[in-house]
Amino acid sequence: MSRQGRNASGKMPPANPPPMRQPRFIQSYVADADAQRSAARRALLAADASIAPKFFYDALGSRLFEAITELPEYYPTRTEAAIFAAHGAAMAAAVGTGGTLLDLGAGNCAKAARLFALLEPRRYVAIDVSVEFLRESLRRLQREHQGLDLLGLGLDFSASLDLPEGTISGRPLFFYPGSSIGNFSAVEALAFLRRVHAHAGGGGLLVGVDLAKPAALLEPAYDDALGLTAAFNLNLLRHLNRVIGSDFDPAQWRHVAFFDPVASRIEMHLEARCALEVAWTNGARRFAAGERILTEYSHKYRPGEFEALLAAAGFTLAAQWRDAGDAFAVFWARA
Repeated sequence: MSRQGRNASGKMPPANPPPMRQPRFIQSYVADADAQRSAARRALLAADASIAPKFFYDALGSRLFEAITELPEYYPTRTEAAIFAAHGAAMAAAVGTGGTLLDLGAGNCAKAARLFALLEPRRYVAIDVSVEFLRESLRRLQREHQGLDLLGLGLDFSASLDLPEGTISGRPLFFYPGSSIGNFSAVEALAFLRRVHAHAGGGGLLVGVDLAKPAALLEPAYDDALGLTAAFNLNLLRHLNRVIGSDFDPAQWRHVAFFDPVASRIEMHLEARCALEVAWTNGARRFAAGERILTEYSHKYRPGEFEALLAAAGFTLAAQWRDAGDAFAVFWARA
């Protein structure tokens, strides 16, 4: 009798194997291209010109940022990862298992995926401004975690957190790593945390926060020796050219990053190397030599500040974990 087609146990495989589970996708947010272009042009014409940080992340910008996280100067990613590695079991004990893990700004989903074995979620919801970026990551995760219910949700959670009905199954655990909370002002961060709290009843928020430290440690993380952060910042101009039809020449601009100790934040700017004019459809602006365009704030929290912000948003701080040098903290806050 032929053994052709038998598996390692000697048994014939089922004639019709069950189909592979597939992740679901919901696109709740649809960008209004005209509104985005109008907002970008208004920001450039303001007395203090600015460009929204979302313009960092075209295809090249996303790859540059991934490279930045590998730099020796850029401590946040590896420091947060070390906290999770050292305290993962304690986090799981505090947070509990099961329920729905909602990953805010999921990106490639890698950070949340490292927690699956510890938190054992029944559902994973990857939330980002567009599900298109999430599709391949979630398909890969589904192959690796066939028993896990995966949902990709396209949502601009920085503006609203209107979750489709049925998104949460069981206890909600919101996950916001990487100190992305630092890109909000204090007022914006409070409003954001209140939106999360409104959906987190019975669960809570696990959030990574970069802590205030000397400028000598902070500034190289945003102005590295290889110039990758400078390239990341300047690439924003190329992306903006495509979006609003402007004619920025990155060679006419330099990257500037510094720590403001009073506001406790890193500021990133683009500074004009010479007097110049930038034009776009139906508009233009002249920039003097040395004039700057703000591209990002990254707030660093002093002791007690973030705890107070959580409390003001309605959360109860249940636990926190820090690295040995008190550079970074992960907070678990119950709703």
